[in-house]
Amino acid sequence: MRTSRGLLIAAAACAAMFAGGAWAQLAPGFDAALMAEERPAEEKERDASRMPSEVLNFVGIGEGMNVLEAIAGGGWYTEVLSAAVGPDGTVYSQNAERMRERFADAAAARAERLGNVEVIYTQGTAIDLPVEADAAFTALNLHDMANRGDEVGLGFLGGIYDALAPGGVLGITDHVGVAGQDNAELHRMEASKARELITQAGFVIEAESDILMNPDDDHMLRVFDPAIQGATDRMLFRARKPE
Repeated sequence: MRTSRGLLIAAAACAAMFAGGAWAQLAPGFDAALMAEERPAEEKERDASRMPSEVLNFVGIGEGMNVLEAIAGGGWYTEVLSAAVGPDGTVYSQNAERMRERFADAAAARAERLGNVEVIYTQGTAIDLPVEADAAFTALNLHDMANRGDEVGLGFLGGIYDALAPGGVLGITDHVGVAGQDNAELHRMEASKARELITQAGFVIEAESDILMNPDDDHMLRVFDPAIQGATDRMLFRARKPE
């Protein structure tokens, strides 16, 4: 079932991107960039479970794009997105101002090494970029906002929406939660809630993928539990800001 569903999702993704008149391709050298000696070994180890090329191909992020990375955290996806857009693209790696002290030095060093990353810190939900972004991506963050209330979740997504150009694409991954559990405590969320907030924020959900699914995750453990950390069952959405 997973293989056949994956093929159907891939076909839908292809149809959507061709219908939009563009086909995003990862920049030449993407794989080599991820294997570069300068990339931390512990980040390379996470590639097997995070499947960066498959995820970004599904979302439609590729060479030459200006991409907003919303809540970049420690920067694992900053590196991946940098490789995806190549030297002709730019990654705007965003964190909240309150996170500056924690991440500033490492983020600045990564940006200098990669050459196509601009680090930004923001207050509130507004994300001011020098250009409208062609695409946005946020990994494992929506649950933290949504579990504080719909208004907070919608504010987060609204900031991304405003930063995107009309027709821009948004990729979202997050930990799957199930009904009846304390998902706030577990750092998870139900896929139905994610869909609700994404559409309420104005996006159109084009496709969902199960490539990050893990049937061995029973959704009962905190995502930081050593038994499941780094291997949670994850949802993946591709949504778009209308033209």
